[in-house]
Amino acid sequence: MDVIRLLPDSVANQIAAGEVIQRPASVIKELVENAADAGATDIRIYVKDAGKTLIQVVDNGRGMSETDARMAFERHATSKISSAEDLFSLRTMGFRGEALPSICAISQVELRTRTEGAQMGTRLLINGSQVESQEPCVCDKGTVISIRNLFYNLPARRKFLKSDAGELGHIMREFERMALVNNNLRISIDTGSRAIDLRAGSMLQRINDLWKGNLNMQLIPITVDTDLVKIQGYVSRPEYARRRNPLWHLIANGRHINHLKMHKVITGCFDNLIATDTQPCYFVKIEVDPAEIDINIHPSKNEVKLEREKEILSILGASVKAALGKFAATPQIDFDTDLVPVQPAGADAPENPGIAVPADYNPFDFGSDPGFLPSSEGTASPQPFARYSEVRTTGNRSNVRNVRNWDTLYNRFMNRQEQEAADQPPEMVEGVLPASEEAAPAPRVCFQFADKYIITSSRGGVLVIDQHRAHLKILFEDCLRRVRHMEMSSQRVLFPESVELDPEQQDALARVQTELSAIGFILEYEADRRWNIAAVPAMISQADARETVLRILESVREESDAYGAQPDPVEGIMERMALVMARSAAIVRGRRLSPTEMETLVGQLLSLPDPSLTPAGKRIFTVLDESRLASLL
Repeated sequence: MDVIRLLPDSVANQIAAGEVIQRPASVIKELVENAADAGATDIRIYVKDAGKTLIQVVDNGRGMSETDARMAFERHATSKISSAEDLFSLRTMGFRGEALPSICAISQVELRTRTEGAQMGTRLLINGSQVESQEPCVCDKGTVISIRNLFYNLPARRKFLKSDAGELGHIMREFERMALVNNNLRISIDTGSRAIDLRAGSMLQRINDLWKGNLNMQLIPITVDTDLVKIQGYVSRPEYARRRNPLWHLIANGRHINHLKMHKVITGCFDNLIATDTQPCYFVKIEVDPAEIDINIHPSKNEVKLEREKEILSILGASVKAALGKFAATPQIDFDTDLVPVQPAGADAPENPGIAVPADYNPFDFGSDPGFLPSSEGTASPQPFARYSEVRTTGNRSNVRNVRNWDTLYNRFMNRQEQEAADQPPEMVEGVLPASEEAAPAPRVCFQFADKYIITSSRGGVLVIDQHRAHLKILFEDCLRRVRHMEMSSQRVLFPESVELDPEQQDALARVQTELSAIGFILEYEADRRWNIAAVPAMISQADARETVLRILESVREESDAYGAQPDPVEGIMERMALVMARSAAIVRGRRLSPTEMETLVGQLLSLPDPSLTPAGKRIFTVLDESRLASLL
């Protein structure tokens, strides 16, 4: 009995739709690309319910005849190519003939189209790949295509779509890519809550229209024209590198692409020019011979292969570096500054402003007062052994008497060593303190090295602590405890700080607004995606409130896809908020700490149940025991 059979076209189209159409943004991308291929100069997009209810694209292109309108929805029907050789000379966005059949297989489609010479247009209705009607109609030149009830016949696919705010975020990012690629066209979008109408213009005008904020003033132009490749675009100046949401846009032969090697080449040109936690923005267009590029490797057509990739990458890197150097974005030697004066040969050396020391001065002769030594002016000056000093305050003066008996100093030192070695040091396991040491009080003597590390002694050896990670761990545990028990006190700000949120950030805010309010953040809606931060938790009042809120929302957004797999998503949100607040308030590496601050930090760290690792799993301290120290000497 034969078991292999040919699938119906409707089923095959639904299967193909899984690769071509992932979400409403994919539908808009395919329809706009078709409109651009049809020679449209004005493209308008209308969206309702984040594309789930309606997506409509209106263009003034060439339009289609009655026969072409029907054929456009057949699988592998296209006007872009006619033979396999045409794949190596593509200059259009579409060419497979898969997009429209895939779309009509998962939605209800209405098409109105008319060519320039025709008096009447054509209206076509398709429901789930089934043509319901086709009739003449009156319409303008061009094409109007309406996609209703996306994934209505695939409830499993529709269920996995994100919220309206999340899908709108994907739609707006796709719109930005298409608008940047087609900067010579007028293009607009209306989502019901937001409307954008972009004029045709240069690439720089389109960048400024899309992202506002005088972004065009922050960019450096790139222009290279060789026989192999033509490169045009812009990169941001190093001082405008971003810590979050950098703008990365690569366009190859009029197609927005993702290319990891090109990305690494461009960002690598900014090494040693920007901070390690920042990224530059770039908008780069590359044009090569269509025979040198293969775009037929992915259904979404956003990945390409270059035949002479190595040479193109070298030219790209050189052009970015040349642009940075030309516009003084890289460190340069200033030959106009005054040189450091050099002492001419034979000239008298300047007088050394040294301290005059009496001829009869003996540093080991303490006289009748061992606590003071005579200075050059005949006054008493205290000795540096403040560690063994006795300080007595009388009025406004402090009388310091330092013990200068070497036997006394030696005995004190030995007594301290014997007291610390009274108990045998417990066994160490891979440099982690035992439980008894974790509960021990903070050592009395702490030193700071390179303004980054705290070095102190312990019963197990020398303890080296990363001060930033230690403070981060302490704050995280305290924040998490306060968040869980809702013990965070709120502090009103004198001048509320304004923050503008994109649709995905607003969606993240809606998920955690209750928790934010409980821990002390008060956000008041103003208008048009703008919120005012009216109050912040008291413990981070000195931190950047706007930066902290954006970090929390970004963390929630990045982890939103994993919420369903977590047994307690609220607990996960609380942990992320506690971590963000701790990072905002933790002391930074390079800050000088006082002895009291170091002792307090070490004491608080060792009192934690698990002081050895940060929330991200990084080691906070290491212990150098006697054997490890001996191996280093």
